Amino acid sequence: MSSYIGIQKPSIRVSVIVPVFNPGDGFRDLIASLDRQSLRPDQFEILLCDDGSDEATKRRLDRVAQDRPHVRVLNLPHSGWPGTPRNEGVAAAQGTYVQFVDQDDYLFDTALQALCDYADANGSDVVVGKEVGIGRALPSRIFRRDIPDAVLGEHPLLEMLTPHKLFRTEFLRAHSIRFPDGRVRLEDHLYVMQAYFAASKISILASVPCYAWVKHPGSASASRIDPETYFPHLENVLDVVEANTEPGTLRDRLLRHWFRGKILKRLSGRQMLRYPAEYRNRLIDVVTPIVERRFGPGVDAGLSFPHRIRAALLRAGLRDDLVRFAEFETELSCVAAVTSANWSRGGGLHLSIDVSILRDGREALVFDTETDRLSSLPLESLTDLPPEALIAGRERTNDRIELFLLGDEPGDERRIASERPRARSGISVAIDPLRVFADHGPSSTLRLMAKVRRAGWTFDVPVTSDAGALMRAGSSPLLAGSAVLLTTGSSGGVELQREGSGTGLRDLAGRSARRARQLVRRT
Repeated sequence: MSSYIGIQKPSIRVSVIVPVFNPGDGFRDLIASLDRQSLRPDQFEILLCDDGSDEATKRRLDRVAQDRPHVRVLNLPHSGWPGTPRNEGVAAAQGTYVQFVDQDDYLFDTALQALCDYADANGSDVVVGKEVGIGRALPSRIFRRDIPDAVLGEHPLLEMLTPHKLFRTEFLRAHSIRFPDGRVRLEDHLYVMQAYFAASKISILASVPCYAWVKHPGSASASRIDPETYFPHLENVLDVVEANTEPGTLRDRLLRHWFRGKILKRLSGRQMLRYPAEYRNRLIDVVTPIVERRFGPGVDAGLSFPHRIRAALLRAGLRDDLVRFAEFETELSCVAAVTSANWSRGGGLHLSIDVSILRDGREALVFDTETDRLSSLPLESLTDLPPEALIAGRERTNDRIELFLLGDEPGDERRIASERPRARSGISVAIDPLRVFADHGPSSTLRLMAKVRRAGWTFDVPVTSDAGALMRAGSSPLLAGSAVLLTTGSSGGVELQREGSGTGLRDLAGRSARRARQLVRRT
């Protein structure tokens, strides 16, 4: 095992630490992305921490380092997990910061410079740079805005506990923050939570895409867990939380993250139904005593409505109804449809969008008007649950519809509306083409997507429409700039398509006409 402790060179701003073991084709994309970094090569180093790869890989790494003076290869004994190679990388790092990158992911071109500049400006010990999922969905709330001084328990830091972050090197060393050696599940959660509790300042950089997290088949996170060996590792993470907090609201809020994400989520919807009965019973056998021992009423109280029902079923030992509840969830369908579309003379596109949550073609979420109790659940043991378990309460007041325009590039997403629905059914939205197409090329297509929150359930669906509603909108006016066509794509979702020819001149004419119109109104 390497025992090298690097002497930090002020000129090296960041050390990129990559644990490597017999990488596939994605490794080329990673190296290419590091070659494209806007940070000068003499300002960062790349540490390829080889965890005992085969000879072909060793030659491959040597070729990478041969023509790149800022690349070093650390040849290490095989440990079988990325924790030890990452620790060795931190020990050898010469940069002011370290950035962990996995061998099959990559960085956006300005990532290192943006992360270092942000950390310098804010005196950060940890910077959570914006991650973009490639072939995978990622939490979005954490990356809605930059937060220079994020607070654990107040800001959504727990949404992203991957190690793909920037850390101040001396901070890690001073607090002896290390990954566990060997094959340890949730080692990233252990590491990041130790760093979060020890950090003087944690910052979130949401305005710049930094890290592309690529989904590959066969990854550890994609495989089914073994309950008997996995959940002791989860309890190690919970031990870190409890060792650094007092009983009360903050601890409950933090513990809730793992109850929701590592236990209740595994008992939800399609994931629950994919399990063979034998595995499902093993899972419930293992998690039930953990739930009773580690998660109290204060944890349950802050869960979403669907998870409160699930937790109540789990605590009551109603295994058959847990399965029925999962079936109910998989049968829910959300439809977000444009019911009217028209252009204003001022160049805005005005859409009315209605939303329905259906099951078997009928309204799926039916609530008693007096008690707010969900009355449409097909469960047999409802009387065995605490009465409050079926009352939505705050979730009903938090119903919301968000609309997004998505481009073709990863991370190309713009939220254009976030509103409470009218009578819980829909919203109206105005779209300014000059604004939403400002950062796109001459010929561009933007897809309209909806995130619907209803009684604690969340649905991400394309916005659809019948052809007639879109045709009635007609042609875009002069003040909309370049001609924009409202249409449906091959999948049936609504799209805004902008013509490629003469785009710049038409946009300029549209802006000029708007200014003239404003001047006339002022006079």
